[in-house]
Amino acid sequence: MKKRTFLLALSVLVLSCKSEKKQNDNFITQEVQDFLDEYTKDYLTLRNASAEAEWEANTKIVEGDTTNAYRVQVANEAIAKFTGSTEVIEKTKKYLEKSNELDTVQLRQLNTILYEAGNNPQIVSDIVKERIAAETLQNEKLFGFDFKVNENSITTGDIDKVLRESSNEKERLQHWEASKEVGKDLKDGLENLKNLRNRTVQALGYNDYFSYQISDYGMSREDMLKDMDNLIKEIWPLFRELHTWARYELAKKYKAEVPDYLPAHWIPNRWAQDWSALVTVEGLDIDGALKNKTPEWIIKEGENFYKSIGFDSLPASFYEKSSLYPLPADAGYKKNNHASAWHMDLEQDVRCLMSVEPTAEYYETVHHELGHIYYYLSYSNAQVPHLLRGGANRGYHEAIGSLLGLAAMQKPFLAAKGLVDENAKIDKIQNLLKEALNYVVFIPFSAGTMTQFENSLYAENLTKDQYNHKWWELVKKYQGVVPPAERGEEYCDAASKTHINNDAAQYYDYAISYVLLFQFHDHIAKNILKQNPHATNYYGSKDVGNFLKSILSSGANNDWRQLLQESVGSGMSAKPMLEYFSPLMEYLKEANKGREYTLPETI
Repeated sequence: MKKRTFLLALSVLVLSCKSEKKQNDNFITQEVQDFLDEYTKDYLTLRNASAEAEWEANTKIVEGDTTNAYRVQVANEAIAKFTGSTEVIEKTKKYLEKSNELDTVQLRQLNTILYEAGNNPQIVSDIVKERIAAETLQNEKLFGFDFKVNENSITTGDIDKVLRESSNEKERLQHWEASKEVGKDLKDGLENLKNLRNRTVQALGYNDYFSYQISDYGMSREDMLKDMDNLIKEIWPLFRELHTWARYELAKKYKAEVPDYLPAHWIPNRWAQDWSALVTVEGLDIDGALKNKTPEWIIKEGENFYKSIGFDSLPASFYEKSSLYPLPADAGYKKNNHASAWHMDLEQDVRCLMSVEPTAEYYETVHHELGHIYYYLSYSNAQVPHLLRGGANRGYHEAIGSLLGLAAMQKPFLAAKGLVDENAKIDKIQNLLKEALNYVVFIPFSAGTMTQFENSLYAENLTKDQYNHKWWELVKKYQGVVPPAERGEEYCDAASKTHINNDAAQYYDYAISYVLLFQFHDHIAKNILKQNPHATNYYGSKDVGNFLKSILSSGANNDWRQLLQESVGSGMSAKPMLEYFSPLMEYLKEANKGREYTLPETI
């Protein structure tokens, strides 16, 4: 009898303990949720103010007017003070110590808060404030710069047009050199930003700013660099053939000796990241088909594509609040000419900053930027907390934009839109060559030149007197390109690239996005549309739209590796990209017979 009484008492005690633990678990879960709700409310208010200030500063740049810069600085200091507050950091760390008592969505939000704090820790608030001011000033200098040729002011669009179209080598050289002049004004600012960015994140234990940015992927700096090196090695044999082909073709064009390395001003892009304008595909004259179209028509066509695969119309505010077209000559102010998509309030206020013109390049760009916009809108739903309304990783966002840009440029799609003749005979190899001069050529630039330069800058503490030397050392190694003449340290040609200044230490995102792009495209073509990956038409396919929504709608509320595995059946791999361009190798090897290769067989 006594034994039974003891066992009964013991079971009551165990049940009591379990009940008490459950109550404690519920208490901490609710406490964390209250913290997250309060943080989110304040964060959204401050983020909205920052976004509006940044928008104004990028869309209305008046020489000598510091009003916008002041507003940006004040707004960004306010959000930095909040996200990096000691109280926020300490509470977040305390809650993360109880991770086994929290649900996965709460943990993801807490990790997001702590990552955000790493860029703005209150314990070095003076440095954070100084960095924000320095970033604002750097942007003003970059976007307000007056580019000139023969003392005449020109736009970056004018420069790009000459580099794409002109056969006059002198004219090309003048415009290329003009495009780099901005770097002189930005060099000291870049050095200052490097130091401030490093010191900011080091306060929370990160080695450097480059490592901090990579940590957002759940990866180390060493692992990211290894992945980028492997990607370049995989595509190197094809890039080496493209480089050899380009040297000989451009030497013929400019009636010059074949150079060992490509002179930068020969290439139809300011940073040699895209050589596709070297090839014109007969029967695929998109520029000609668009010349009588309006910029407004191009944007509406982009929206119609997304609607055709099952997405909603863009909010009316998109057209009311975006800055979509080039400024009139008498505007009296300038704007940032780099195309971008903005999610202003993490809800329905989405905008684009572009200068759309009726060209094939902008036709693709519009579809790309609207890819970002529809990604924003897709994850702005009740299942995704505001703090997780972002891409599955940063590369996903660019992958989706580039995927829809690629899809919009394939012949069946263009024929369905009436932009090319459905019966036109198109040289498939030349078309593939044009695509490779875009997608393949971009990999050594993004995974090599840009990634290695920023690794040297932030992680290896590259000194200012080596900026230009290091830049051109990397451009030669990875891209096989050299400057037209010696470029001394009075220049800072790296800083002419927007991302070096205001989207720092993240350019590997774009390399990753191209890998993901071809994985998604391969899956859509083969498993959904049952079409040749080289000749697809996504238009009107609700199945394609549903597949995209399955990737987009969860935002960052997932494990990006698991999401990729579930969507395409494999981890991140360059195999689909290499397979896509495999028919081109045979052609290039034949074209390059008897020609001298100047890039090494391996890198």
